[in-house]
Amino acid sequence: MMSLPSIPTLGTLPPGQVLARGVARALDQLGLVSVAEMPLRPRLRADLMALGRKGEIWIIECKSGRADFTSDRKWQGYLEWCDRYFWAVAGDFPTDLLPAETGVIVADGYGAEILREAPFAPLAPARRKAMTLDFARVAAQRLQGLRDPGLRG
Repeated sequence: MMSLPSIPTLGTLPPGQVLARGVARALDQLGLVSVAEMPLRPRLRADLMALGRKGEIWIIECKSGRADFTSDRKWQGYLEWCDRYFWAVAGDFPTDLLPAETGVIVADGYGAEILREAPFAPLAPARRKAMTLDFARVAAQRLQGLRDPGLRG
C-alpha cells in the first residue's frame, strides 16, 4: 500500500500559509479552485491563484502583518496576470494600509470573508488562455507528485 506524504497541521504552518488555507476554503465555497504558490514568471509567484467556472482568474496575496505588507515591492507586477487582485490578511490587520484599488479578504486557517471586492480588469484572451493552461499544468503536476513522489526525483 502506498503511503502519502504527511500533511502539516495548522499549528505548524507559517502565518501566510494559514491565511492561504482559509482563503482556499472560502474560494471553494464561491466555486473557484485554487493553486498555492503559483509561478507566474521568474521571481514572481502568487500566494494563491484561483480559477472560476467561467475562466476568471484571481490572484490573492497573503500578508501576515504590517511589516510583511510594507516590504512587498512587487505587488503591482501581479496585476497583469489576473482579472481580480486581492490581499488576504488576518482580522487584526490594519486594512486602511491596503490600496483602495485592490480587493481585501479577511481570513484565518478555517475560512475567509471578502471585505472589499477587487475591481474587474479582464485579461486579454491570449493571456487568459496561457494562464489557464499554466494553472492546469501546475495543478496536474502537483497531483501527479502526490500519486508518485519519486517520479521527478
